[in-house]
Formats: sequence, C-alpha cells, structure tokens
Amino acid sequence: MTYSPLLLLGLLIVAVLLYRRSALRRKRERLLAAPLTSEQRRVVMELVPIVRRLPASLRLKLEGKMNVFLDQITFHGNNGLEVTDRMKLSISAQACLPVMNSPVWYDALRTVLIYPAAFRANRNTHDGIVVHENDIGALGESWERGPVVLSWDDALRGGLYPQDGHNVVIHEFAHQLDALSGRTNGVPILRRGQAFAGWEKAMLDAFQDHVRRVESGRPTLVDAYGARNHQEFFAEAIVTFFEKPEDLRGEEPALYAQLARLLALDPAQWDATEA
Repeated sequence: MTYSPLLLLGLLIVAVLLYRRSALRRKRERLLAAPLTSEQRRVVMELVPIVRRLPASLRLKLEGKMNVFLDQITFHGNNGLEVTDRMKLSISAQACLPVMNSPVWYDALRTVLIYPAAFRANRNTHDGIVVHENDIGALGESWERGPVVLSWDDALRGGLYPQDGHNVVIHEFAHQLDALSGRTNGVPILRRGQAFAGWEKAMLDAFQDHVRRVESGRPTLVDAYGARNHQEFFAEAIVTFFEKPEDLRGEEPALYAQLARLLALDPAQWDATEA
C-alpha cells in the first residue's frame, strides 16, 4: 500500500503537533512540581508576606504555579523601568494567589507591562450617544486576552501590606480570572458542582448592599470602587477575601462561602500571626 505525499505530510504535521503538545504538558508538570529556590522563596516572603500564612501544602502549589507563570509571561518595563527578578517574583506570587488551588489558568495571557508608578490611561465613557475619551491616572489595567498593565509602586505596596484591603495585582488578575468565562462581568467559570443560582444570589445581594452603603456615605469593607459595576465588585471582593478574610466571612458569609468554593481556599483559617 502506498500513501500520497500529501497524506504523509498531513500525518507528519499531526505527529509533530501531538509531540509538541505532549512536551508542553510534561514541561508544565515539571514546573508545577518544582519548588522555588531558597533565594526566590526568601524574596517572596519578604515582598509578599501573605505567603507566610499559607499552609505548607498550599505554599508548594503556589510556588509551582509561579514557576508556570514565570515561564509563560514576558515582563516589559515602560517609561525607562528596568524589570528585575524581584519585581517578577512579587507580581507572580500575587497573581497566582487566586489560582493556586484551582484548575483554571491564565491561558491567553503572555505579557505584563510595568510602569514605575501610576500611569495615564485612555478610557471611553458614554453620555447618551456621545463617547468621551478621558485621560486618567491608573494603577492597573487588565485586558481580556492580555496584557495586564501595572504600576510597580502600587504592586509593591499591595504585596507588602497584605491587610489594608488594597492590592492592584490581585484586583487586575481577578479580572483575568473573570474573563476566562468569555466575558468580564463578575461571573467567572464556577467550580464543578457550584450552582449558578447560589453564586448569583450571594454576589447580587452583597453588591446591592455595597452600593447602598457607598451611596449613603457609610463605610464599606469591600473598597468603594467595587460599587462601579459587577466586575469591579468581583475584583474588589477577591482582594478583600485575601486581605480581610475574617471580616468578609463575618459581614458577608454567603459571599465568602461562594468565593471559598470558587477558589478552593479558606484564608480565614490561615495563620494570621505569620503575615
């Protein structure tokens, strides 16, 4: 039996693609299983002290996800910023916190852009049928298929102060997590067995209460920026989940339970004395 050159070429292409996919899978498995070096771990503990609170098993998972992140992502400095390994480790540790115990991943993301400090960003706003272009200051941006843009001053501060309720890296990567469902709308890919009805009720109830508090000038646990829309509330709720977990569990138990189910994490149970 003879085969046409075209068929043989097609079989060769399929074989190469399968081999490449298998090689990438093996590489990912090696990265996930590898710990950070002692120096990398020291830097992470210094710059992202929330990691000190993690149970040992979660810390190893975080380090594996960081290895994959560092292998996958290209970091670019803007406005003359020279990107260092310390910057990469700080950002990757914070970015991987929401997905360290989750099967989802930032598959489409390839680039993180870093400015030295707050940067100017063009944002379009709608007023009836007129679109206004505004030049505003920004600490971070997240695009559905990348890139993520960050202010290093604020990324560093967010990592160093894990209990102040502000973290631009977690906020922007929560948007990346949200976008994996196909739309950035506050409805991420839910975990197997996690009912949409329960998620929707917990999120909407918490969001509406949050908006009422902001509009009446009352203090809020979740940052007031979350009152802008559902996706910003989701991102700020994720930040609060990591930075003020016990308060969130007490004030919004249904929301906390849904986030804990989504991320397979329970930071209210982590050792707060280690942060």
